[in-house]
Order: sequence, then C-alpha cells, then structure tokens
Amino acid sequence: MSLAEARVPQPGYAPSQSPVETEMRRVLEAQRRAHLKAGPPSAEKRIEWLDRAIGLLAGHKDAICDALREDFGNRSVHATLLTDVSGSIGPLKHAKAHVKQWMKRERRKVEPFPLGLLGAKAYVEYQPKGVVGVISPWNFPVNLTFAPLAGIFAAGNRAMIKPSEFTPRTSELMQRMFRSAFDETEVAVFTGGPDVGAAFSRLPFDHLLFTGATSIAYHVLRAAAENLVPTTLELGGKSPVIVGRSADMQLTAKRVMMGKTLNAGQICLAPDYVFVPKEKVQDFVTAVDGSVRAMFPTIKDNPDYTSVVNQRHYDRLMGYLDDAKAKGARIVEINPAREDFRQQPFHKIPPTLILDPTDDMKVMKDEIFGPLLPVKTYDRLEETIEYVNDHPRPLGLYYFGDDGAERERVLSHTTSGGVCVNDVIMHVSMEDLPFGGIGPSGMGAYHGVDGFRTFSHAKAVLQQTKLDVTAPFRPPYGEKVQKLLDGQIKR
Repeated sequence: MSLAEARVPQPGYAPSQSPVETEMRRVLEAQRRAHLKAGPPSAEKRIEWLDRAIGLLAGHKDAICDALREDFGNRSVHATLLTDVSGSIGPLKHAKAHVKQWMKRERRKVEPFPLGLLGAKAYVEYQPKGVVGVISPWNFPVNLTFAPLAGIFAAGNRAMIKPSEFTPRTSELMQRMFRSAFDETEVAVFTGGPDVGAAFSRLPFDHLLFTGATSIAYHVLRAAAENLVPTTLELGGKSPVIVGRSADMQLTAKRVMMGKTLNAGQICLAPDYVFVPKEKVQDFVTAVDGSVRAMFPTIKDNPDYTSVVNQRHYDRLMGYLDDAKAKGARIVEINPAREDFRQQPFHKIPPTLILDPTDDMKVMKDEIFGPLLPVKTYDRLEETIEYVNDHPRPLGLYYFGDDGAERERVLSHTTSGGVCVNDVIMHVSMEDLPFGGIGPSGMGAYHGVDGFRTFSHAKAVLQQTKLDVTAPFRPPYGEKVQKLLDGQIKR
C-alpha cells in the first residue's frame, strides 16, 4: 500500500478513479514523500519559496491583468494591480520578514510547582503539516491563491491548488506560472470544473483551505471529513453596515461605496446592507450619489468599473432587482451619465440602492455579491443589533460613528468574523490581524502569524529532568500518596 493510501480509510476510495483524480493522488504522494525525505525546511528554504512566489507576481503582472480582464469581460487594471498583485505581494513580504521569528520555539511554563525548579522544560514546536490543499475562488483568483501561500510556505509546507473554473484564463495562467518556478513536489495546480473540485476535496491532505460560497462549503467539509482533514473555510455572508447618528455621512458614503463598487461588489467582505437612522435616509442617498459620481462619471465604457463575472451572475442580480421591485422596494440606480445598459458588450450593472427592503425579498436572503445595496432604516440602535443577531453571523461588520459608547455596544453585542470602524473591508489588509469567519461565514483564520500557526502543527514538548519526579505516583500506593493527593484535591 502506498503512503497516500495508508492515510485514507479504504471506504473513502472510489472503486474507480478518473484520470485527473489518479494524477492528483500521485502528485499528493510525491509531495508528501518529498516533504518527509527533506524534513522540516530551513528558514532560508521557506524564504526562497516566498521569493519565488513574489517573483512570479511581479514578473507576470501584465499577463495577470490581461487574463482577469478577459475572464470578467472588463476588470479594472488598476484594481487588479491593487488587489491581486500588490495585495498578494504584501502578505508574502510580511511572511518573509517574520518567518525566522515565527519559527522559534515558544517556551511555556512548567507546572505544577515545583517541577520547573527541578530542571524540566516545556515548549511548543511549530512543525510543518506537510501538504496543504488550496481551493481558490473566482472573484480574486490570484490574491486568494497567492496570499494563503504566505502562511503555507512560512510554515514549511508544500501546496496543491485548485483554482476556479469561472476564471479559466487566469487559472491556466497560474498553472503555467507555478510550473515555471516550482517543481510539482513543491507546488502543483489542477484546473477543471466541479468534478475536479469534488475529487480534489476528497484528497487526504494534511490541511485544506477552501475560499468560496457557503453552499459549496458543506460539500467540501463533508468530503474532507472522510479523511479527517483539518479544514479552514473562508466563506462570506451578509456583512452589515450600521451608520450611527454621529457618523460623518459624506465620509461614510465614500467608504461604503468604495467597498461596494470595488470589483463591482464581488467581494466576500463587501457591505451587503446598510442600516441608516430613519431621519437620515435622504442624506445617505444624496451622499452616495455624489460619491459614485466622483468615482465613475460614466460607467458603461469606463475601464475602472468592473463587470459582473458572467451571464449567470448577471441574471441572478437582475432577478434580485425585479423581485425587490415587485415586492415594493424603491430602486435608486446611480447612473451619472444616464447610459443605457440594456445593450452592452459586458455584464455591467450600475451601483443601485434598494430602499425599504423587506426580509421576504431575495436580495435580503442571499449574499448579494454585486453592486446592489439594500438600505434599511432604524429608530433605535438596539433594532440594528437585534436584527444582526437574528441572522447568521457575518464575515464582516462595519460601524460608522464617533459615539464611543455606541460603538462599544455594537462591537460587544454582535459577533462577526471581523470588524471595521469607520471603514469597510480594510481589516483584511492588516497582516497582523487574523482573517476568518465564524459559523456560516467560515471556520478558522489565517494571515500573518495566524496563518503560520494555522498551517503548522503546534507540537507540545516536555523535556523532563533526570530526577525521579514521578516516583511518588508509582505503585505501590500508600499513606504518603494519599496525603499528597489530599493536599491537591481541595479548593
């Protein structure tokens, strides 16, 4: 039996495997054998892997922009450079600068007293797990493939990657990029559709990272459970914005709409709906209109405004609008140049506010993942907290305002993966903060040292003294042991 087979419960093996599944299992076994033969890589080797990844991004930046523009129909070149290229190089450089410190043994106290005085030592050794599987999504396909490699490489692991079939040109480009700089025993990329993704999920990795939709995560986690593979899920959900009465409405609108129009709102952390004080709704609508006009005087042929990725998602979003209109919502389309979007070469949708949404509308049930923004109103702040807590826990939550007591009330009485105060999304760019969800919005976290630890095994080590400190606990037991236990078993 091969090494890979030995790690898989035999009921998990299908009677017959597709050629691509057979190939993936071959590569997994090759990576694991290479990992075991080489042993834990040195800091220098890990830095070399990180440098190679940085070099790929810097050397292929134009090709990355071209591939993503073709996959989306139109995608802002500058947005791609910001999010997928620079946004990936940053985490890799951060890991490179800190990996030697992260790798150090972490000393722990030797307790109970007086074992520490007798020469025993305790520490945590952060050990590479081995081979990490990465399933990356289509919305930021390069960033959400390369950024996790910062923690994966820093922790001393090898990687197998399954990128999204919705961005095929970018996925094929990344496959060529990695082949040009890494041996298949270090990094391997497998492209293909749902069948490939399902087979990839069944592989007996040492850790699996999935970034994508919650609906798909159920299948991924179920498949990983067949082999008890530790899994990190980065999902999404309906991230709320709570606008306090003390908020600067102009600044709020600028930052909310920056987050809502970046990548045309196709971001797991995009603001999904906004709570505004009832008496300030029109102020918010006016401020949003001004902020969009300043960013996008035109939209239809504007290279800075990204398309919806494909017809399926375009139809889904237009269906949300039709459903909201039919159920009584007021629709405010922000179209500064009054352009006609009925005939266009791409799938562009102008930023659109949905006022007075109700919970029976599809746009309030599903994660939007597009440039539509429902706006709800409230009289009392407690209404917003109650609403958030009555729904699945989101990946992000955003509070705008200068009222410190109100801010702390929102933060302490809601639970989300992460929070931005007076901004949206930007906490994901902080490498010293863990990034992850909770419950339906995700499981586990990475980025920075938290990524290093996620992709490492924290091995506990006790180095015992030569003194026979366990002698009192060996049979035959008697009165001395009883007195010792009586002294310990008390309040």
